[in-house]
Amino acid sequence: MRLISGIELKDKIDRWEEVKLVFVLGEWHYRTKHIPGSLNLPCSSDLYKSKDSLEGLDRDDEIVVYCSGEVCFASIAMYNLLVQRGYKNVSRYAGGLLDWENAGYPIDGEAVVAN
Repeated sequence: MRLISGIELKDKIDRWEEVKLVFVLGEWHYRTKHIPGSLNLPCSSDLYKSKDSLEGLDRDDEIVVYCSGEVCFASIAMYNLLVQRGYKNVSRYAGGLLDWENAGYPIDGEAVVAN
């Protein structure tokens, strides 16, 4: 499994690299908090049943999947699903939203309190 750290991801974003961030928890979690610019593509049993390509993702995109943190296995499941479906450039941000927020990086969502 290809992993990416929060620092590496932040550097890519700051350099305006073409990266598709995919938050793999449900819509409620996404609305609450997510990394700015993220797509919301919940990892669910429906994704495993469908053979279609995943909305908003091309097989040649650089894709980074993440969820709440290291103990959340949804990003592992999504990573494996994407690789099985032929997506070529997938990484997992294991630290997820918790690591990102603890580093002081920007967060979007309804639960974000402006400083």
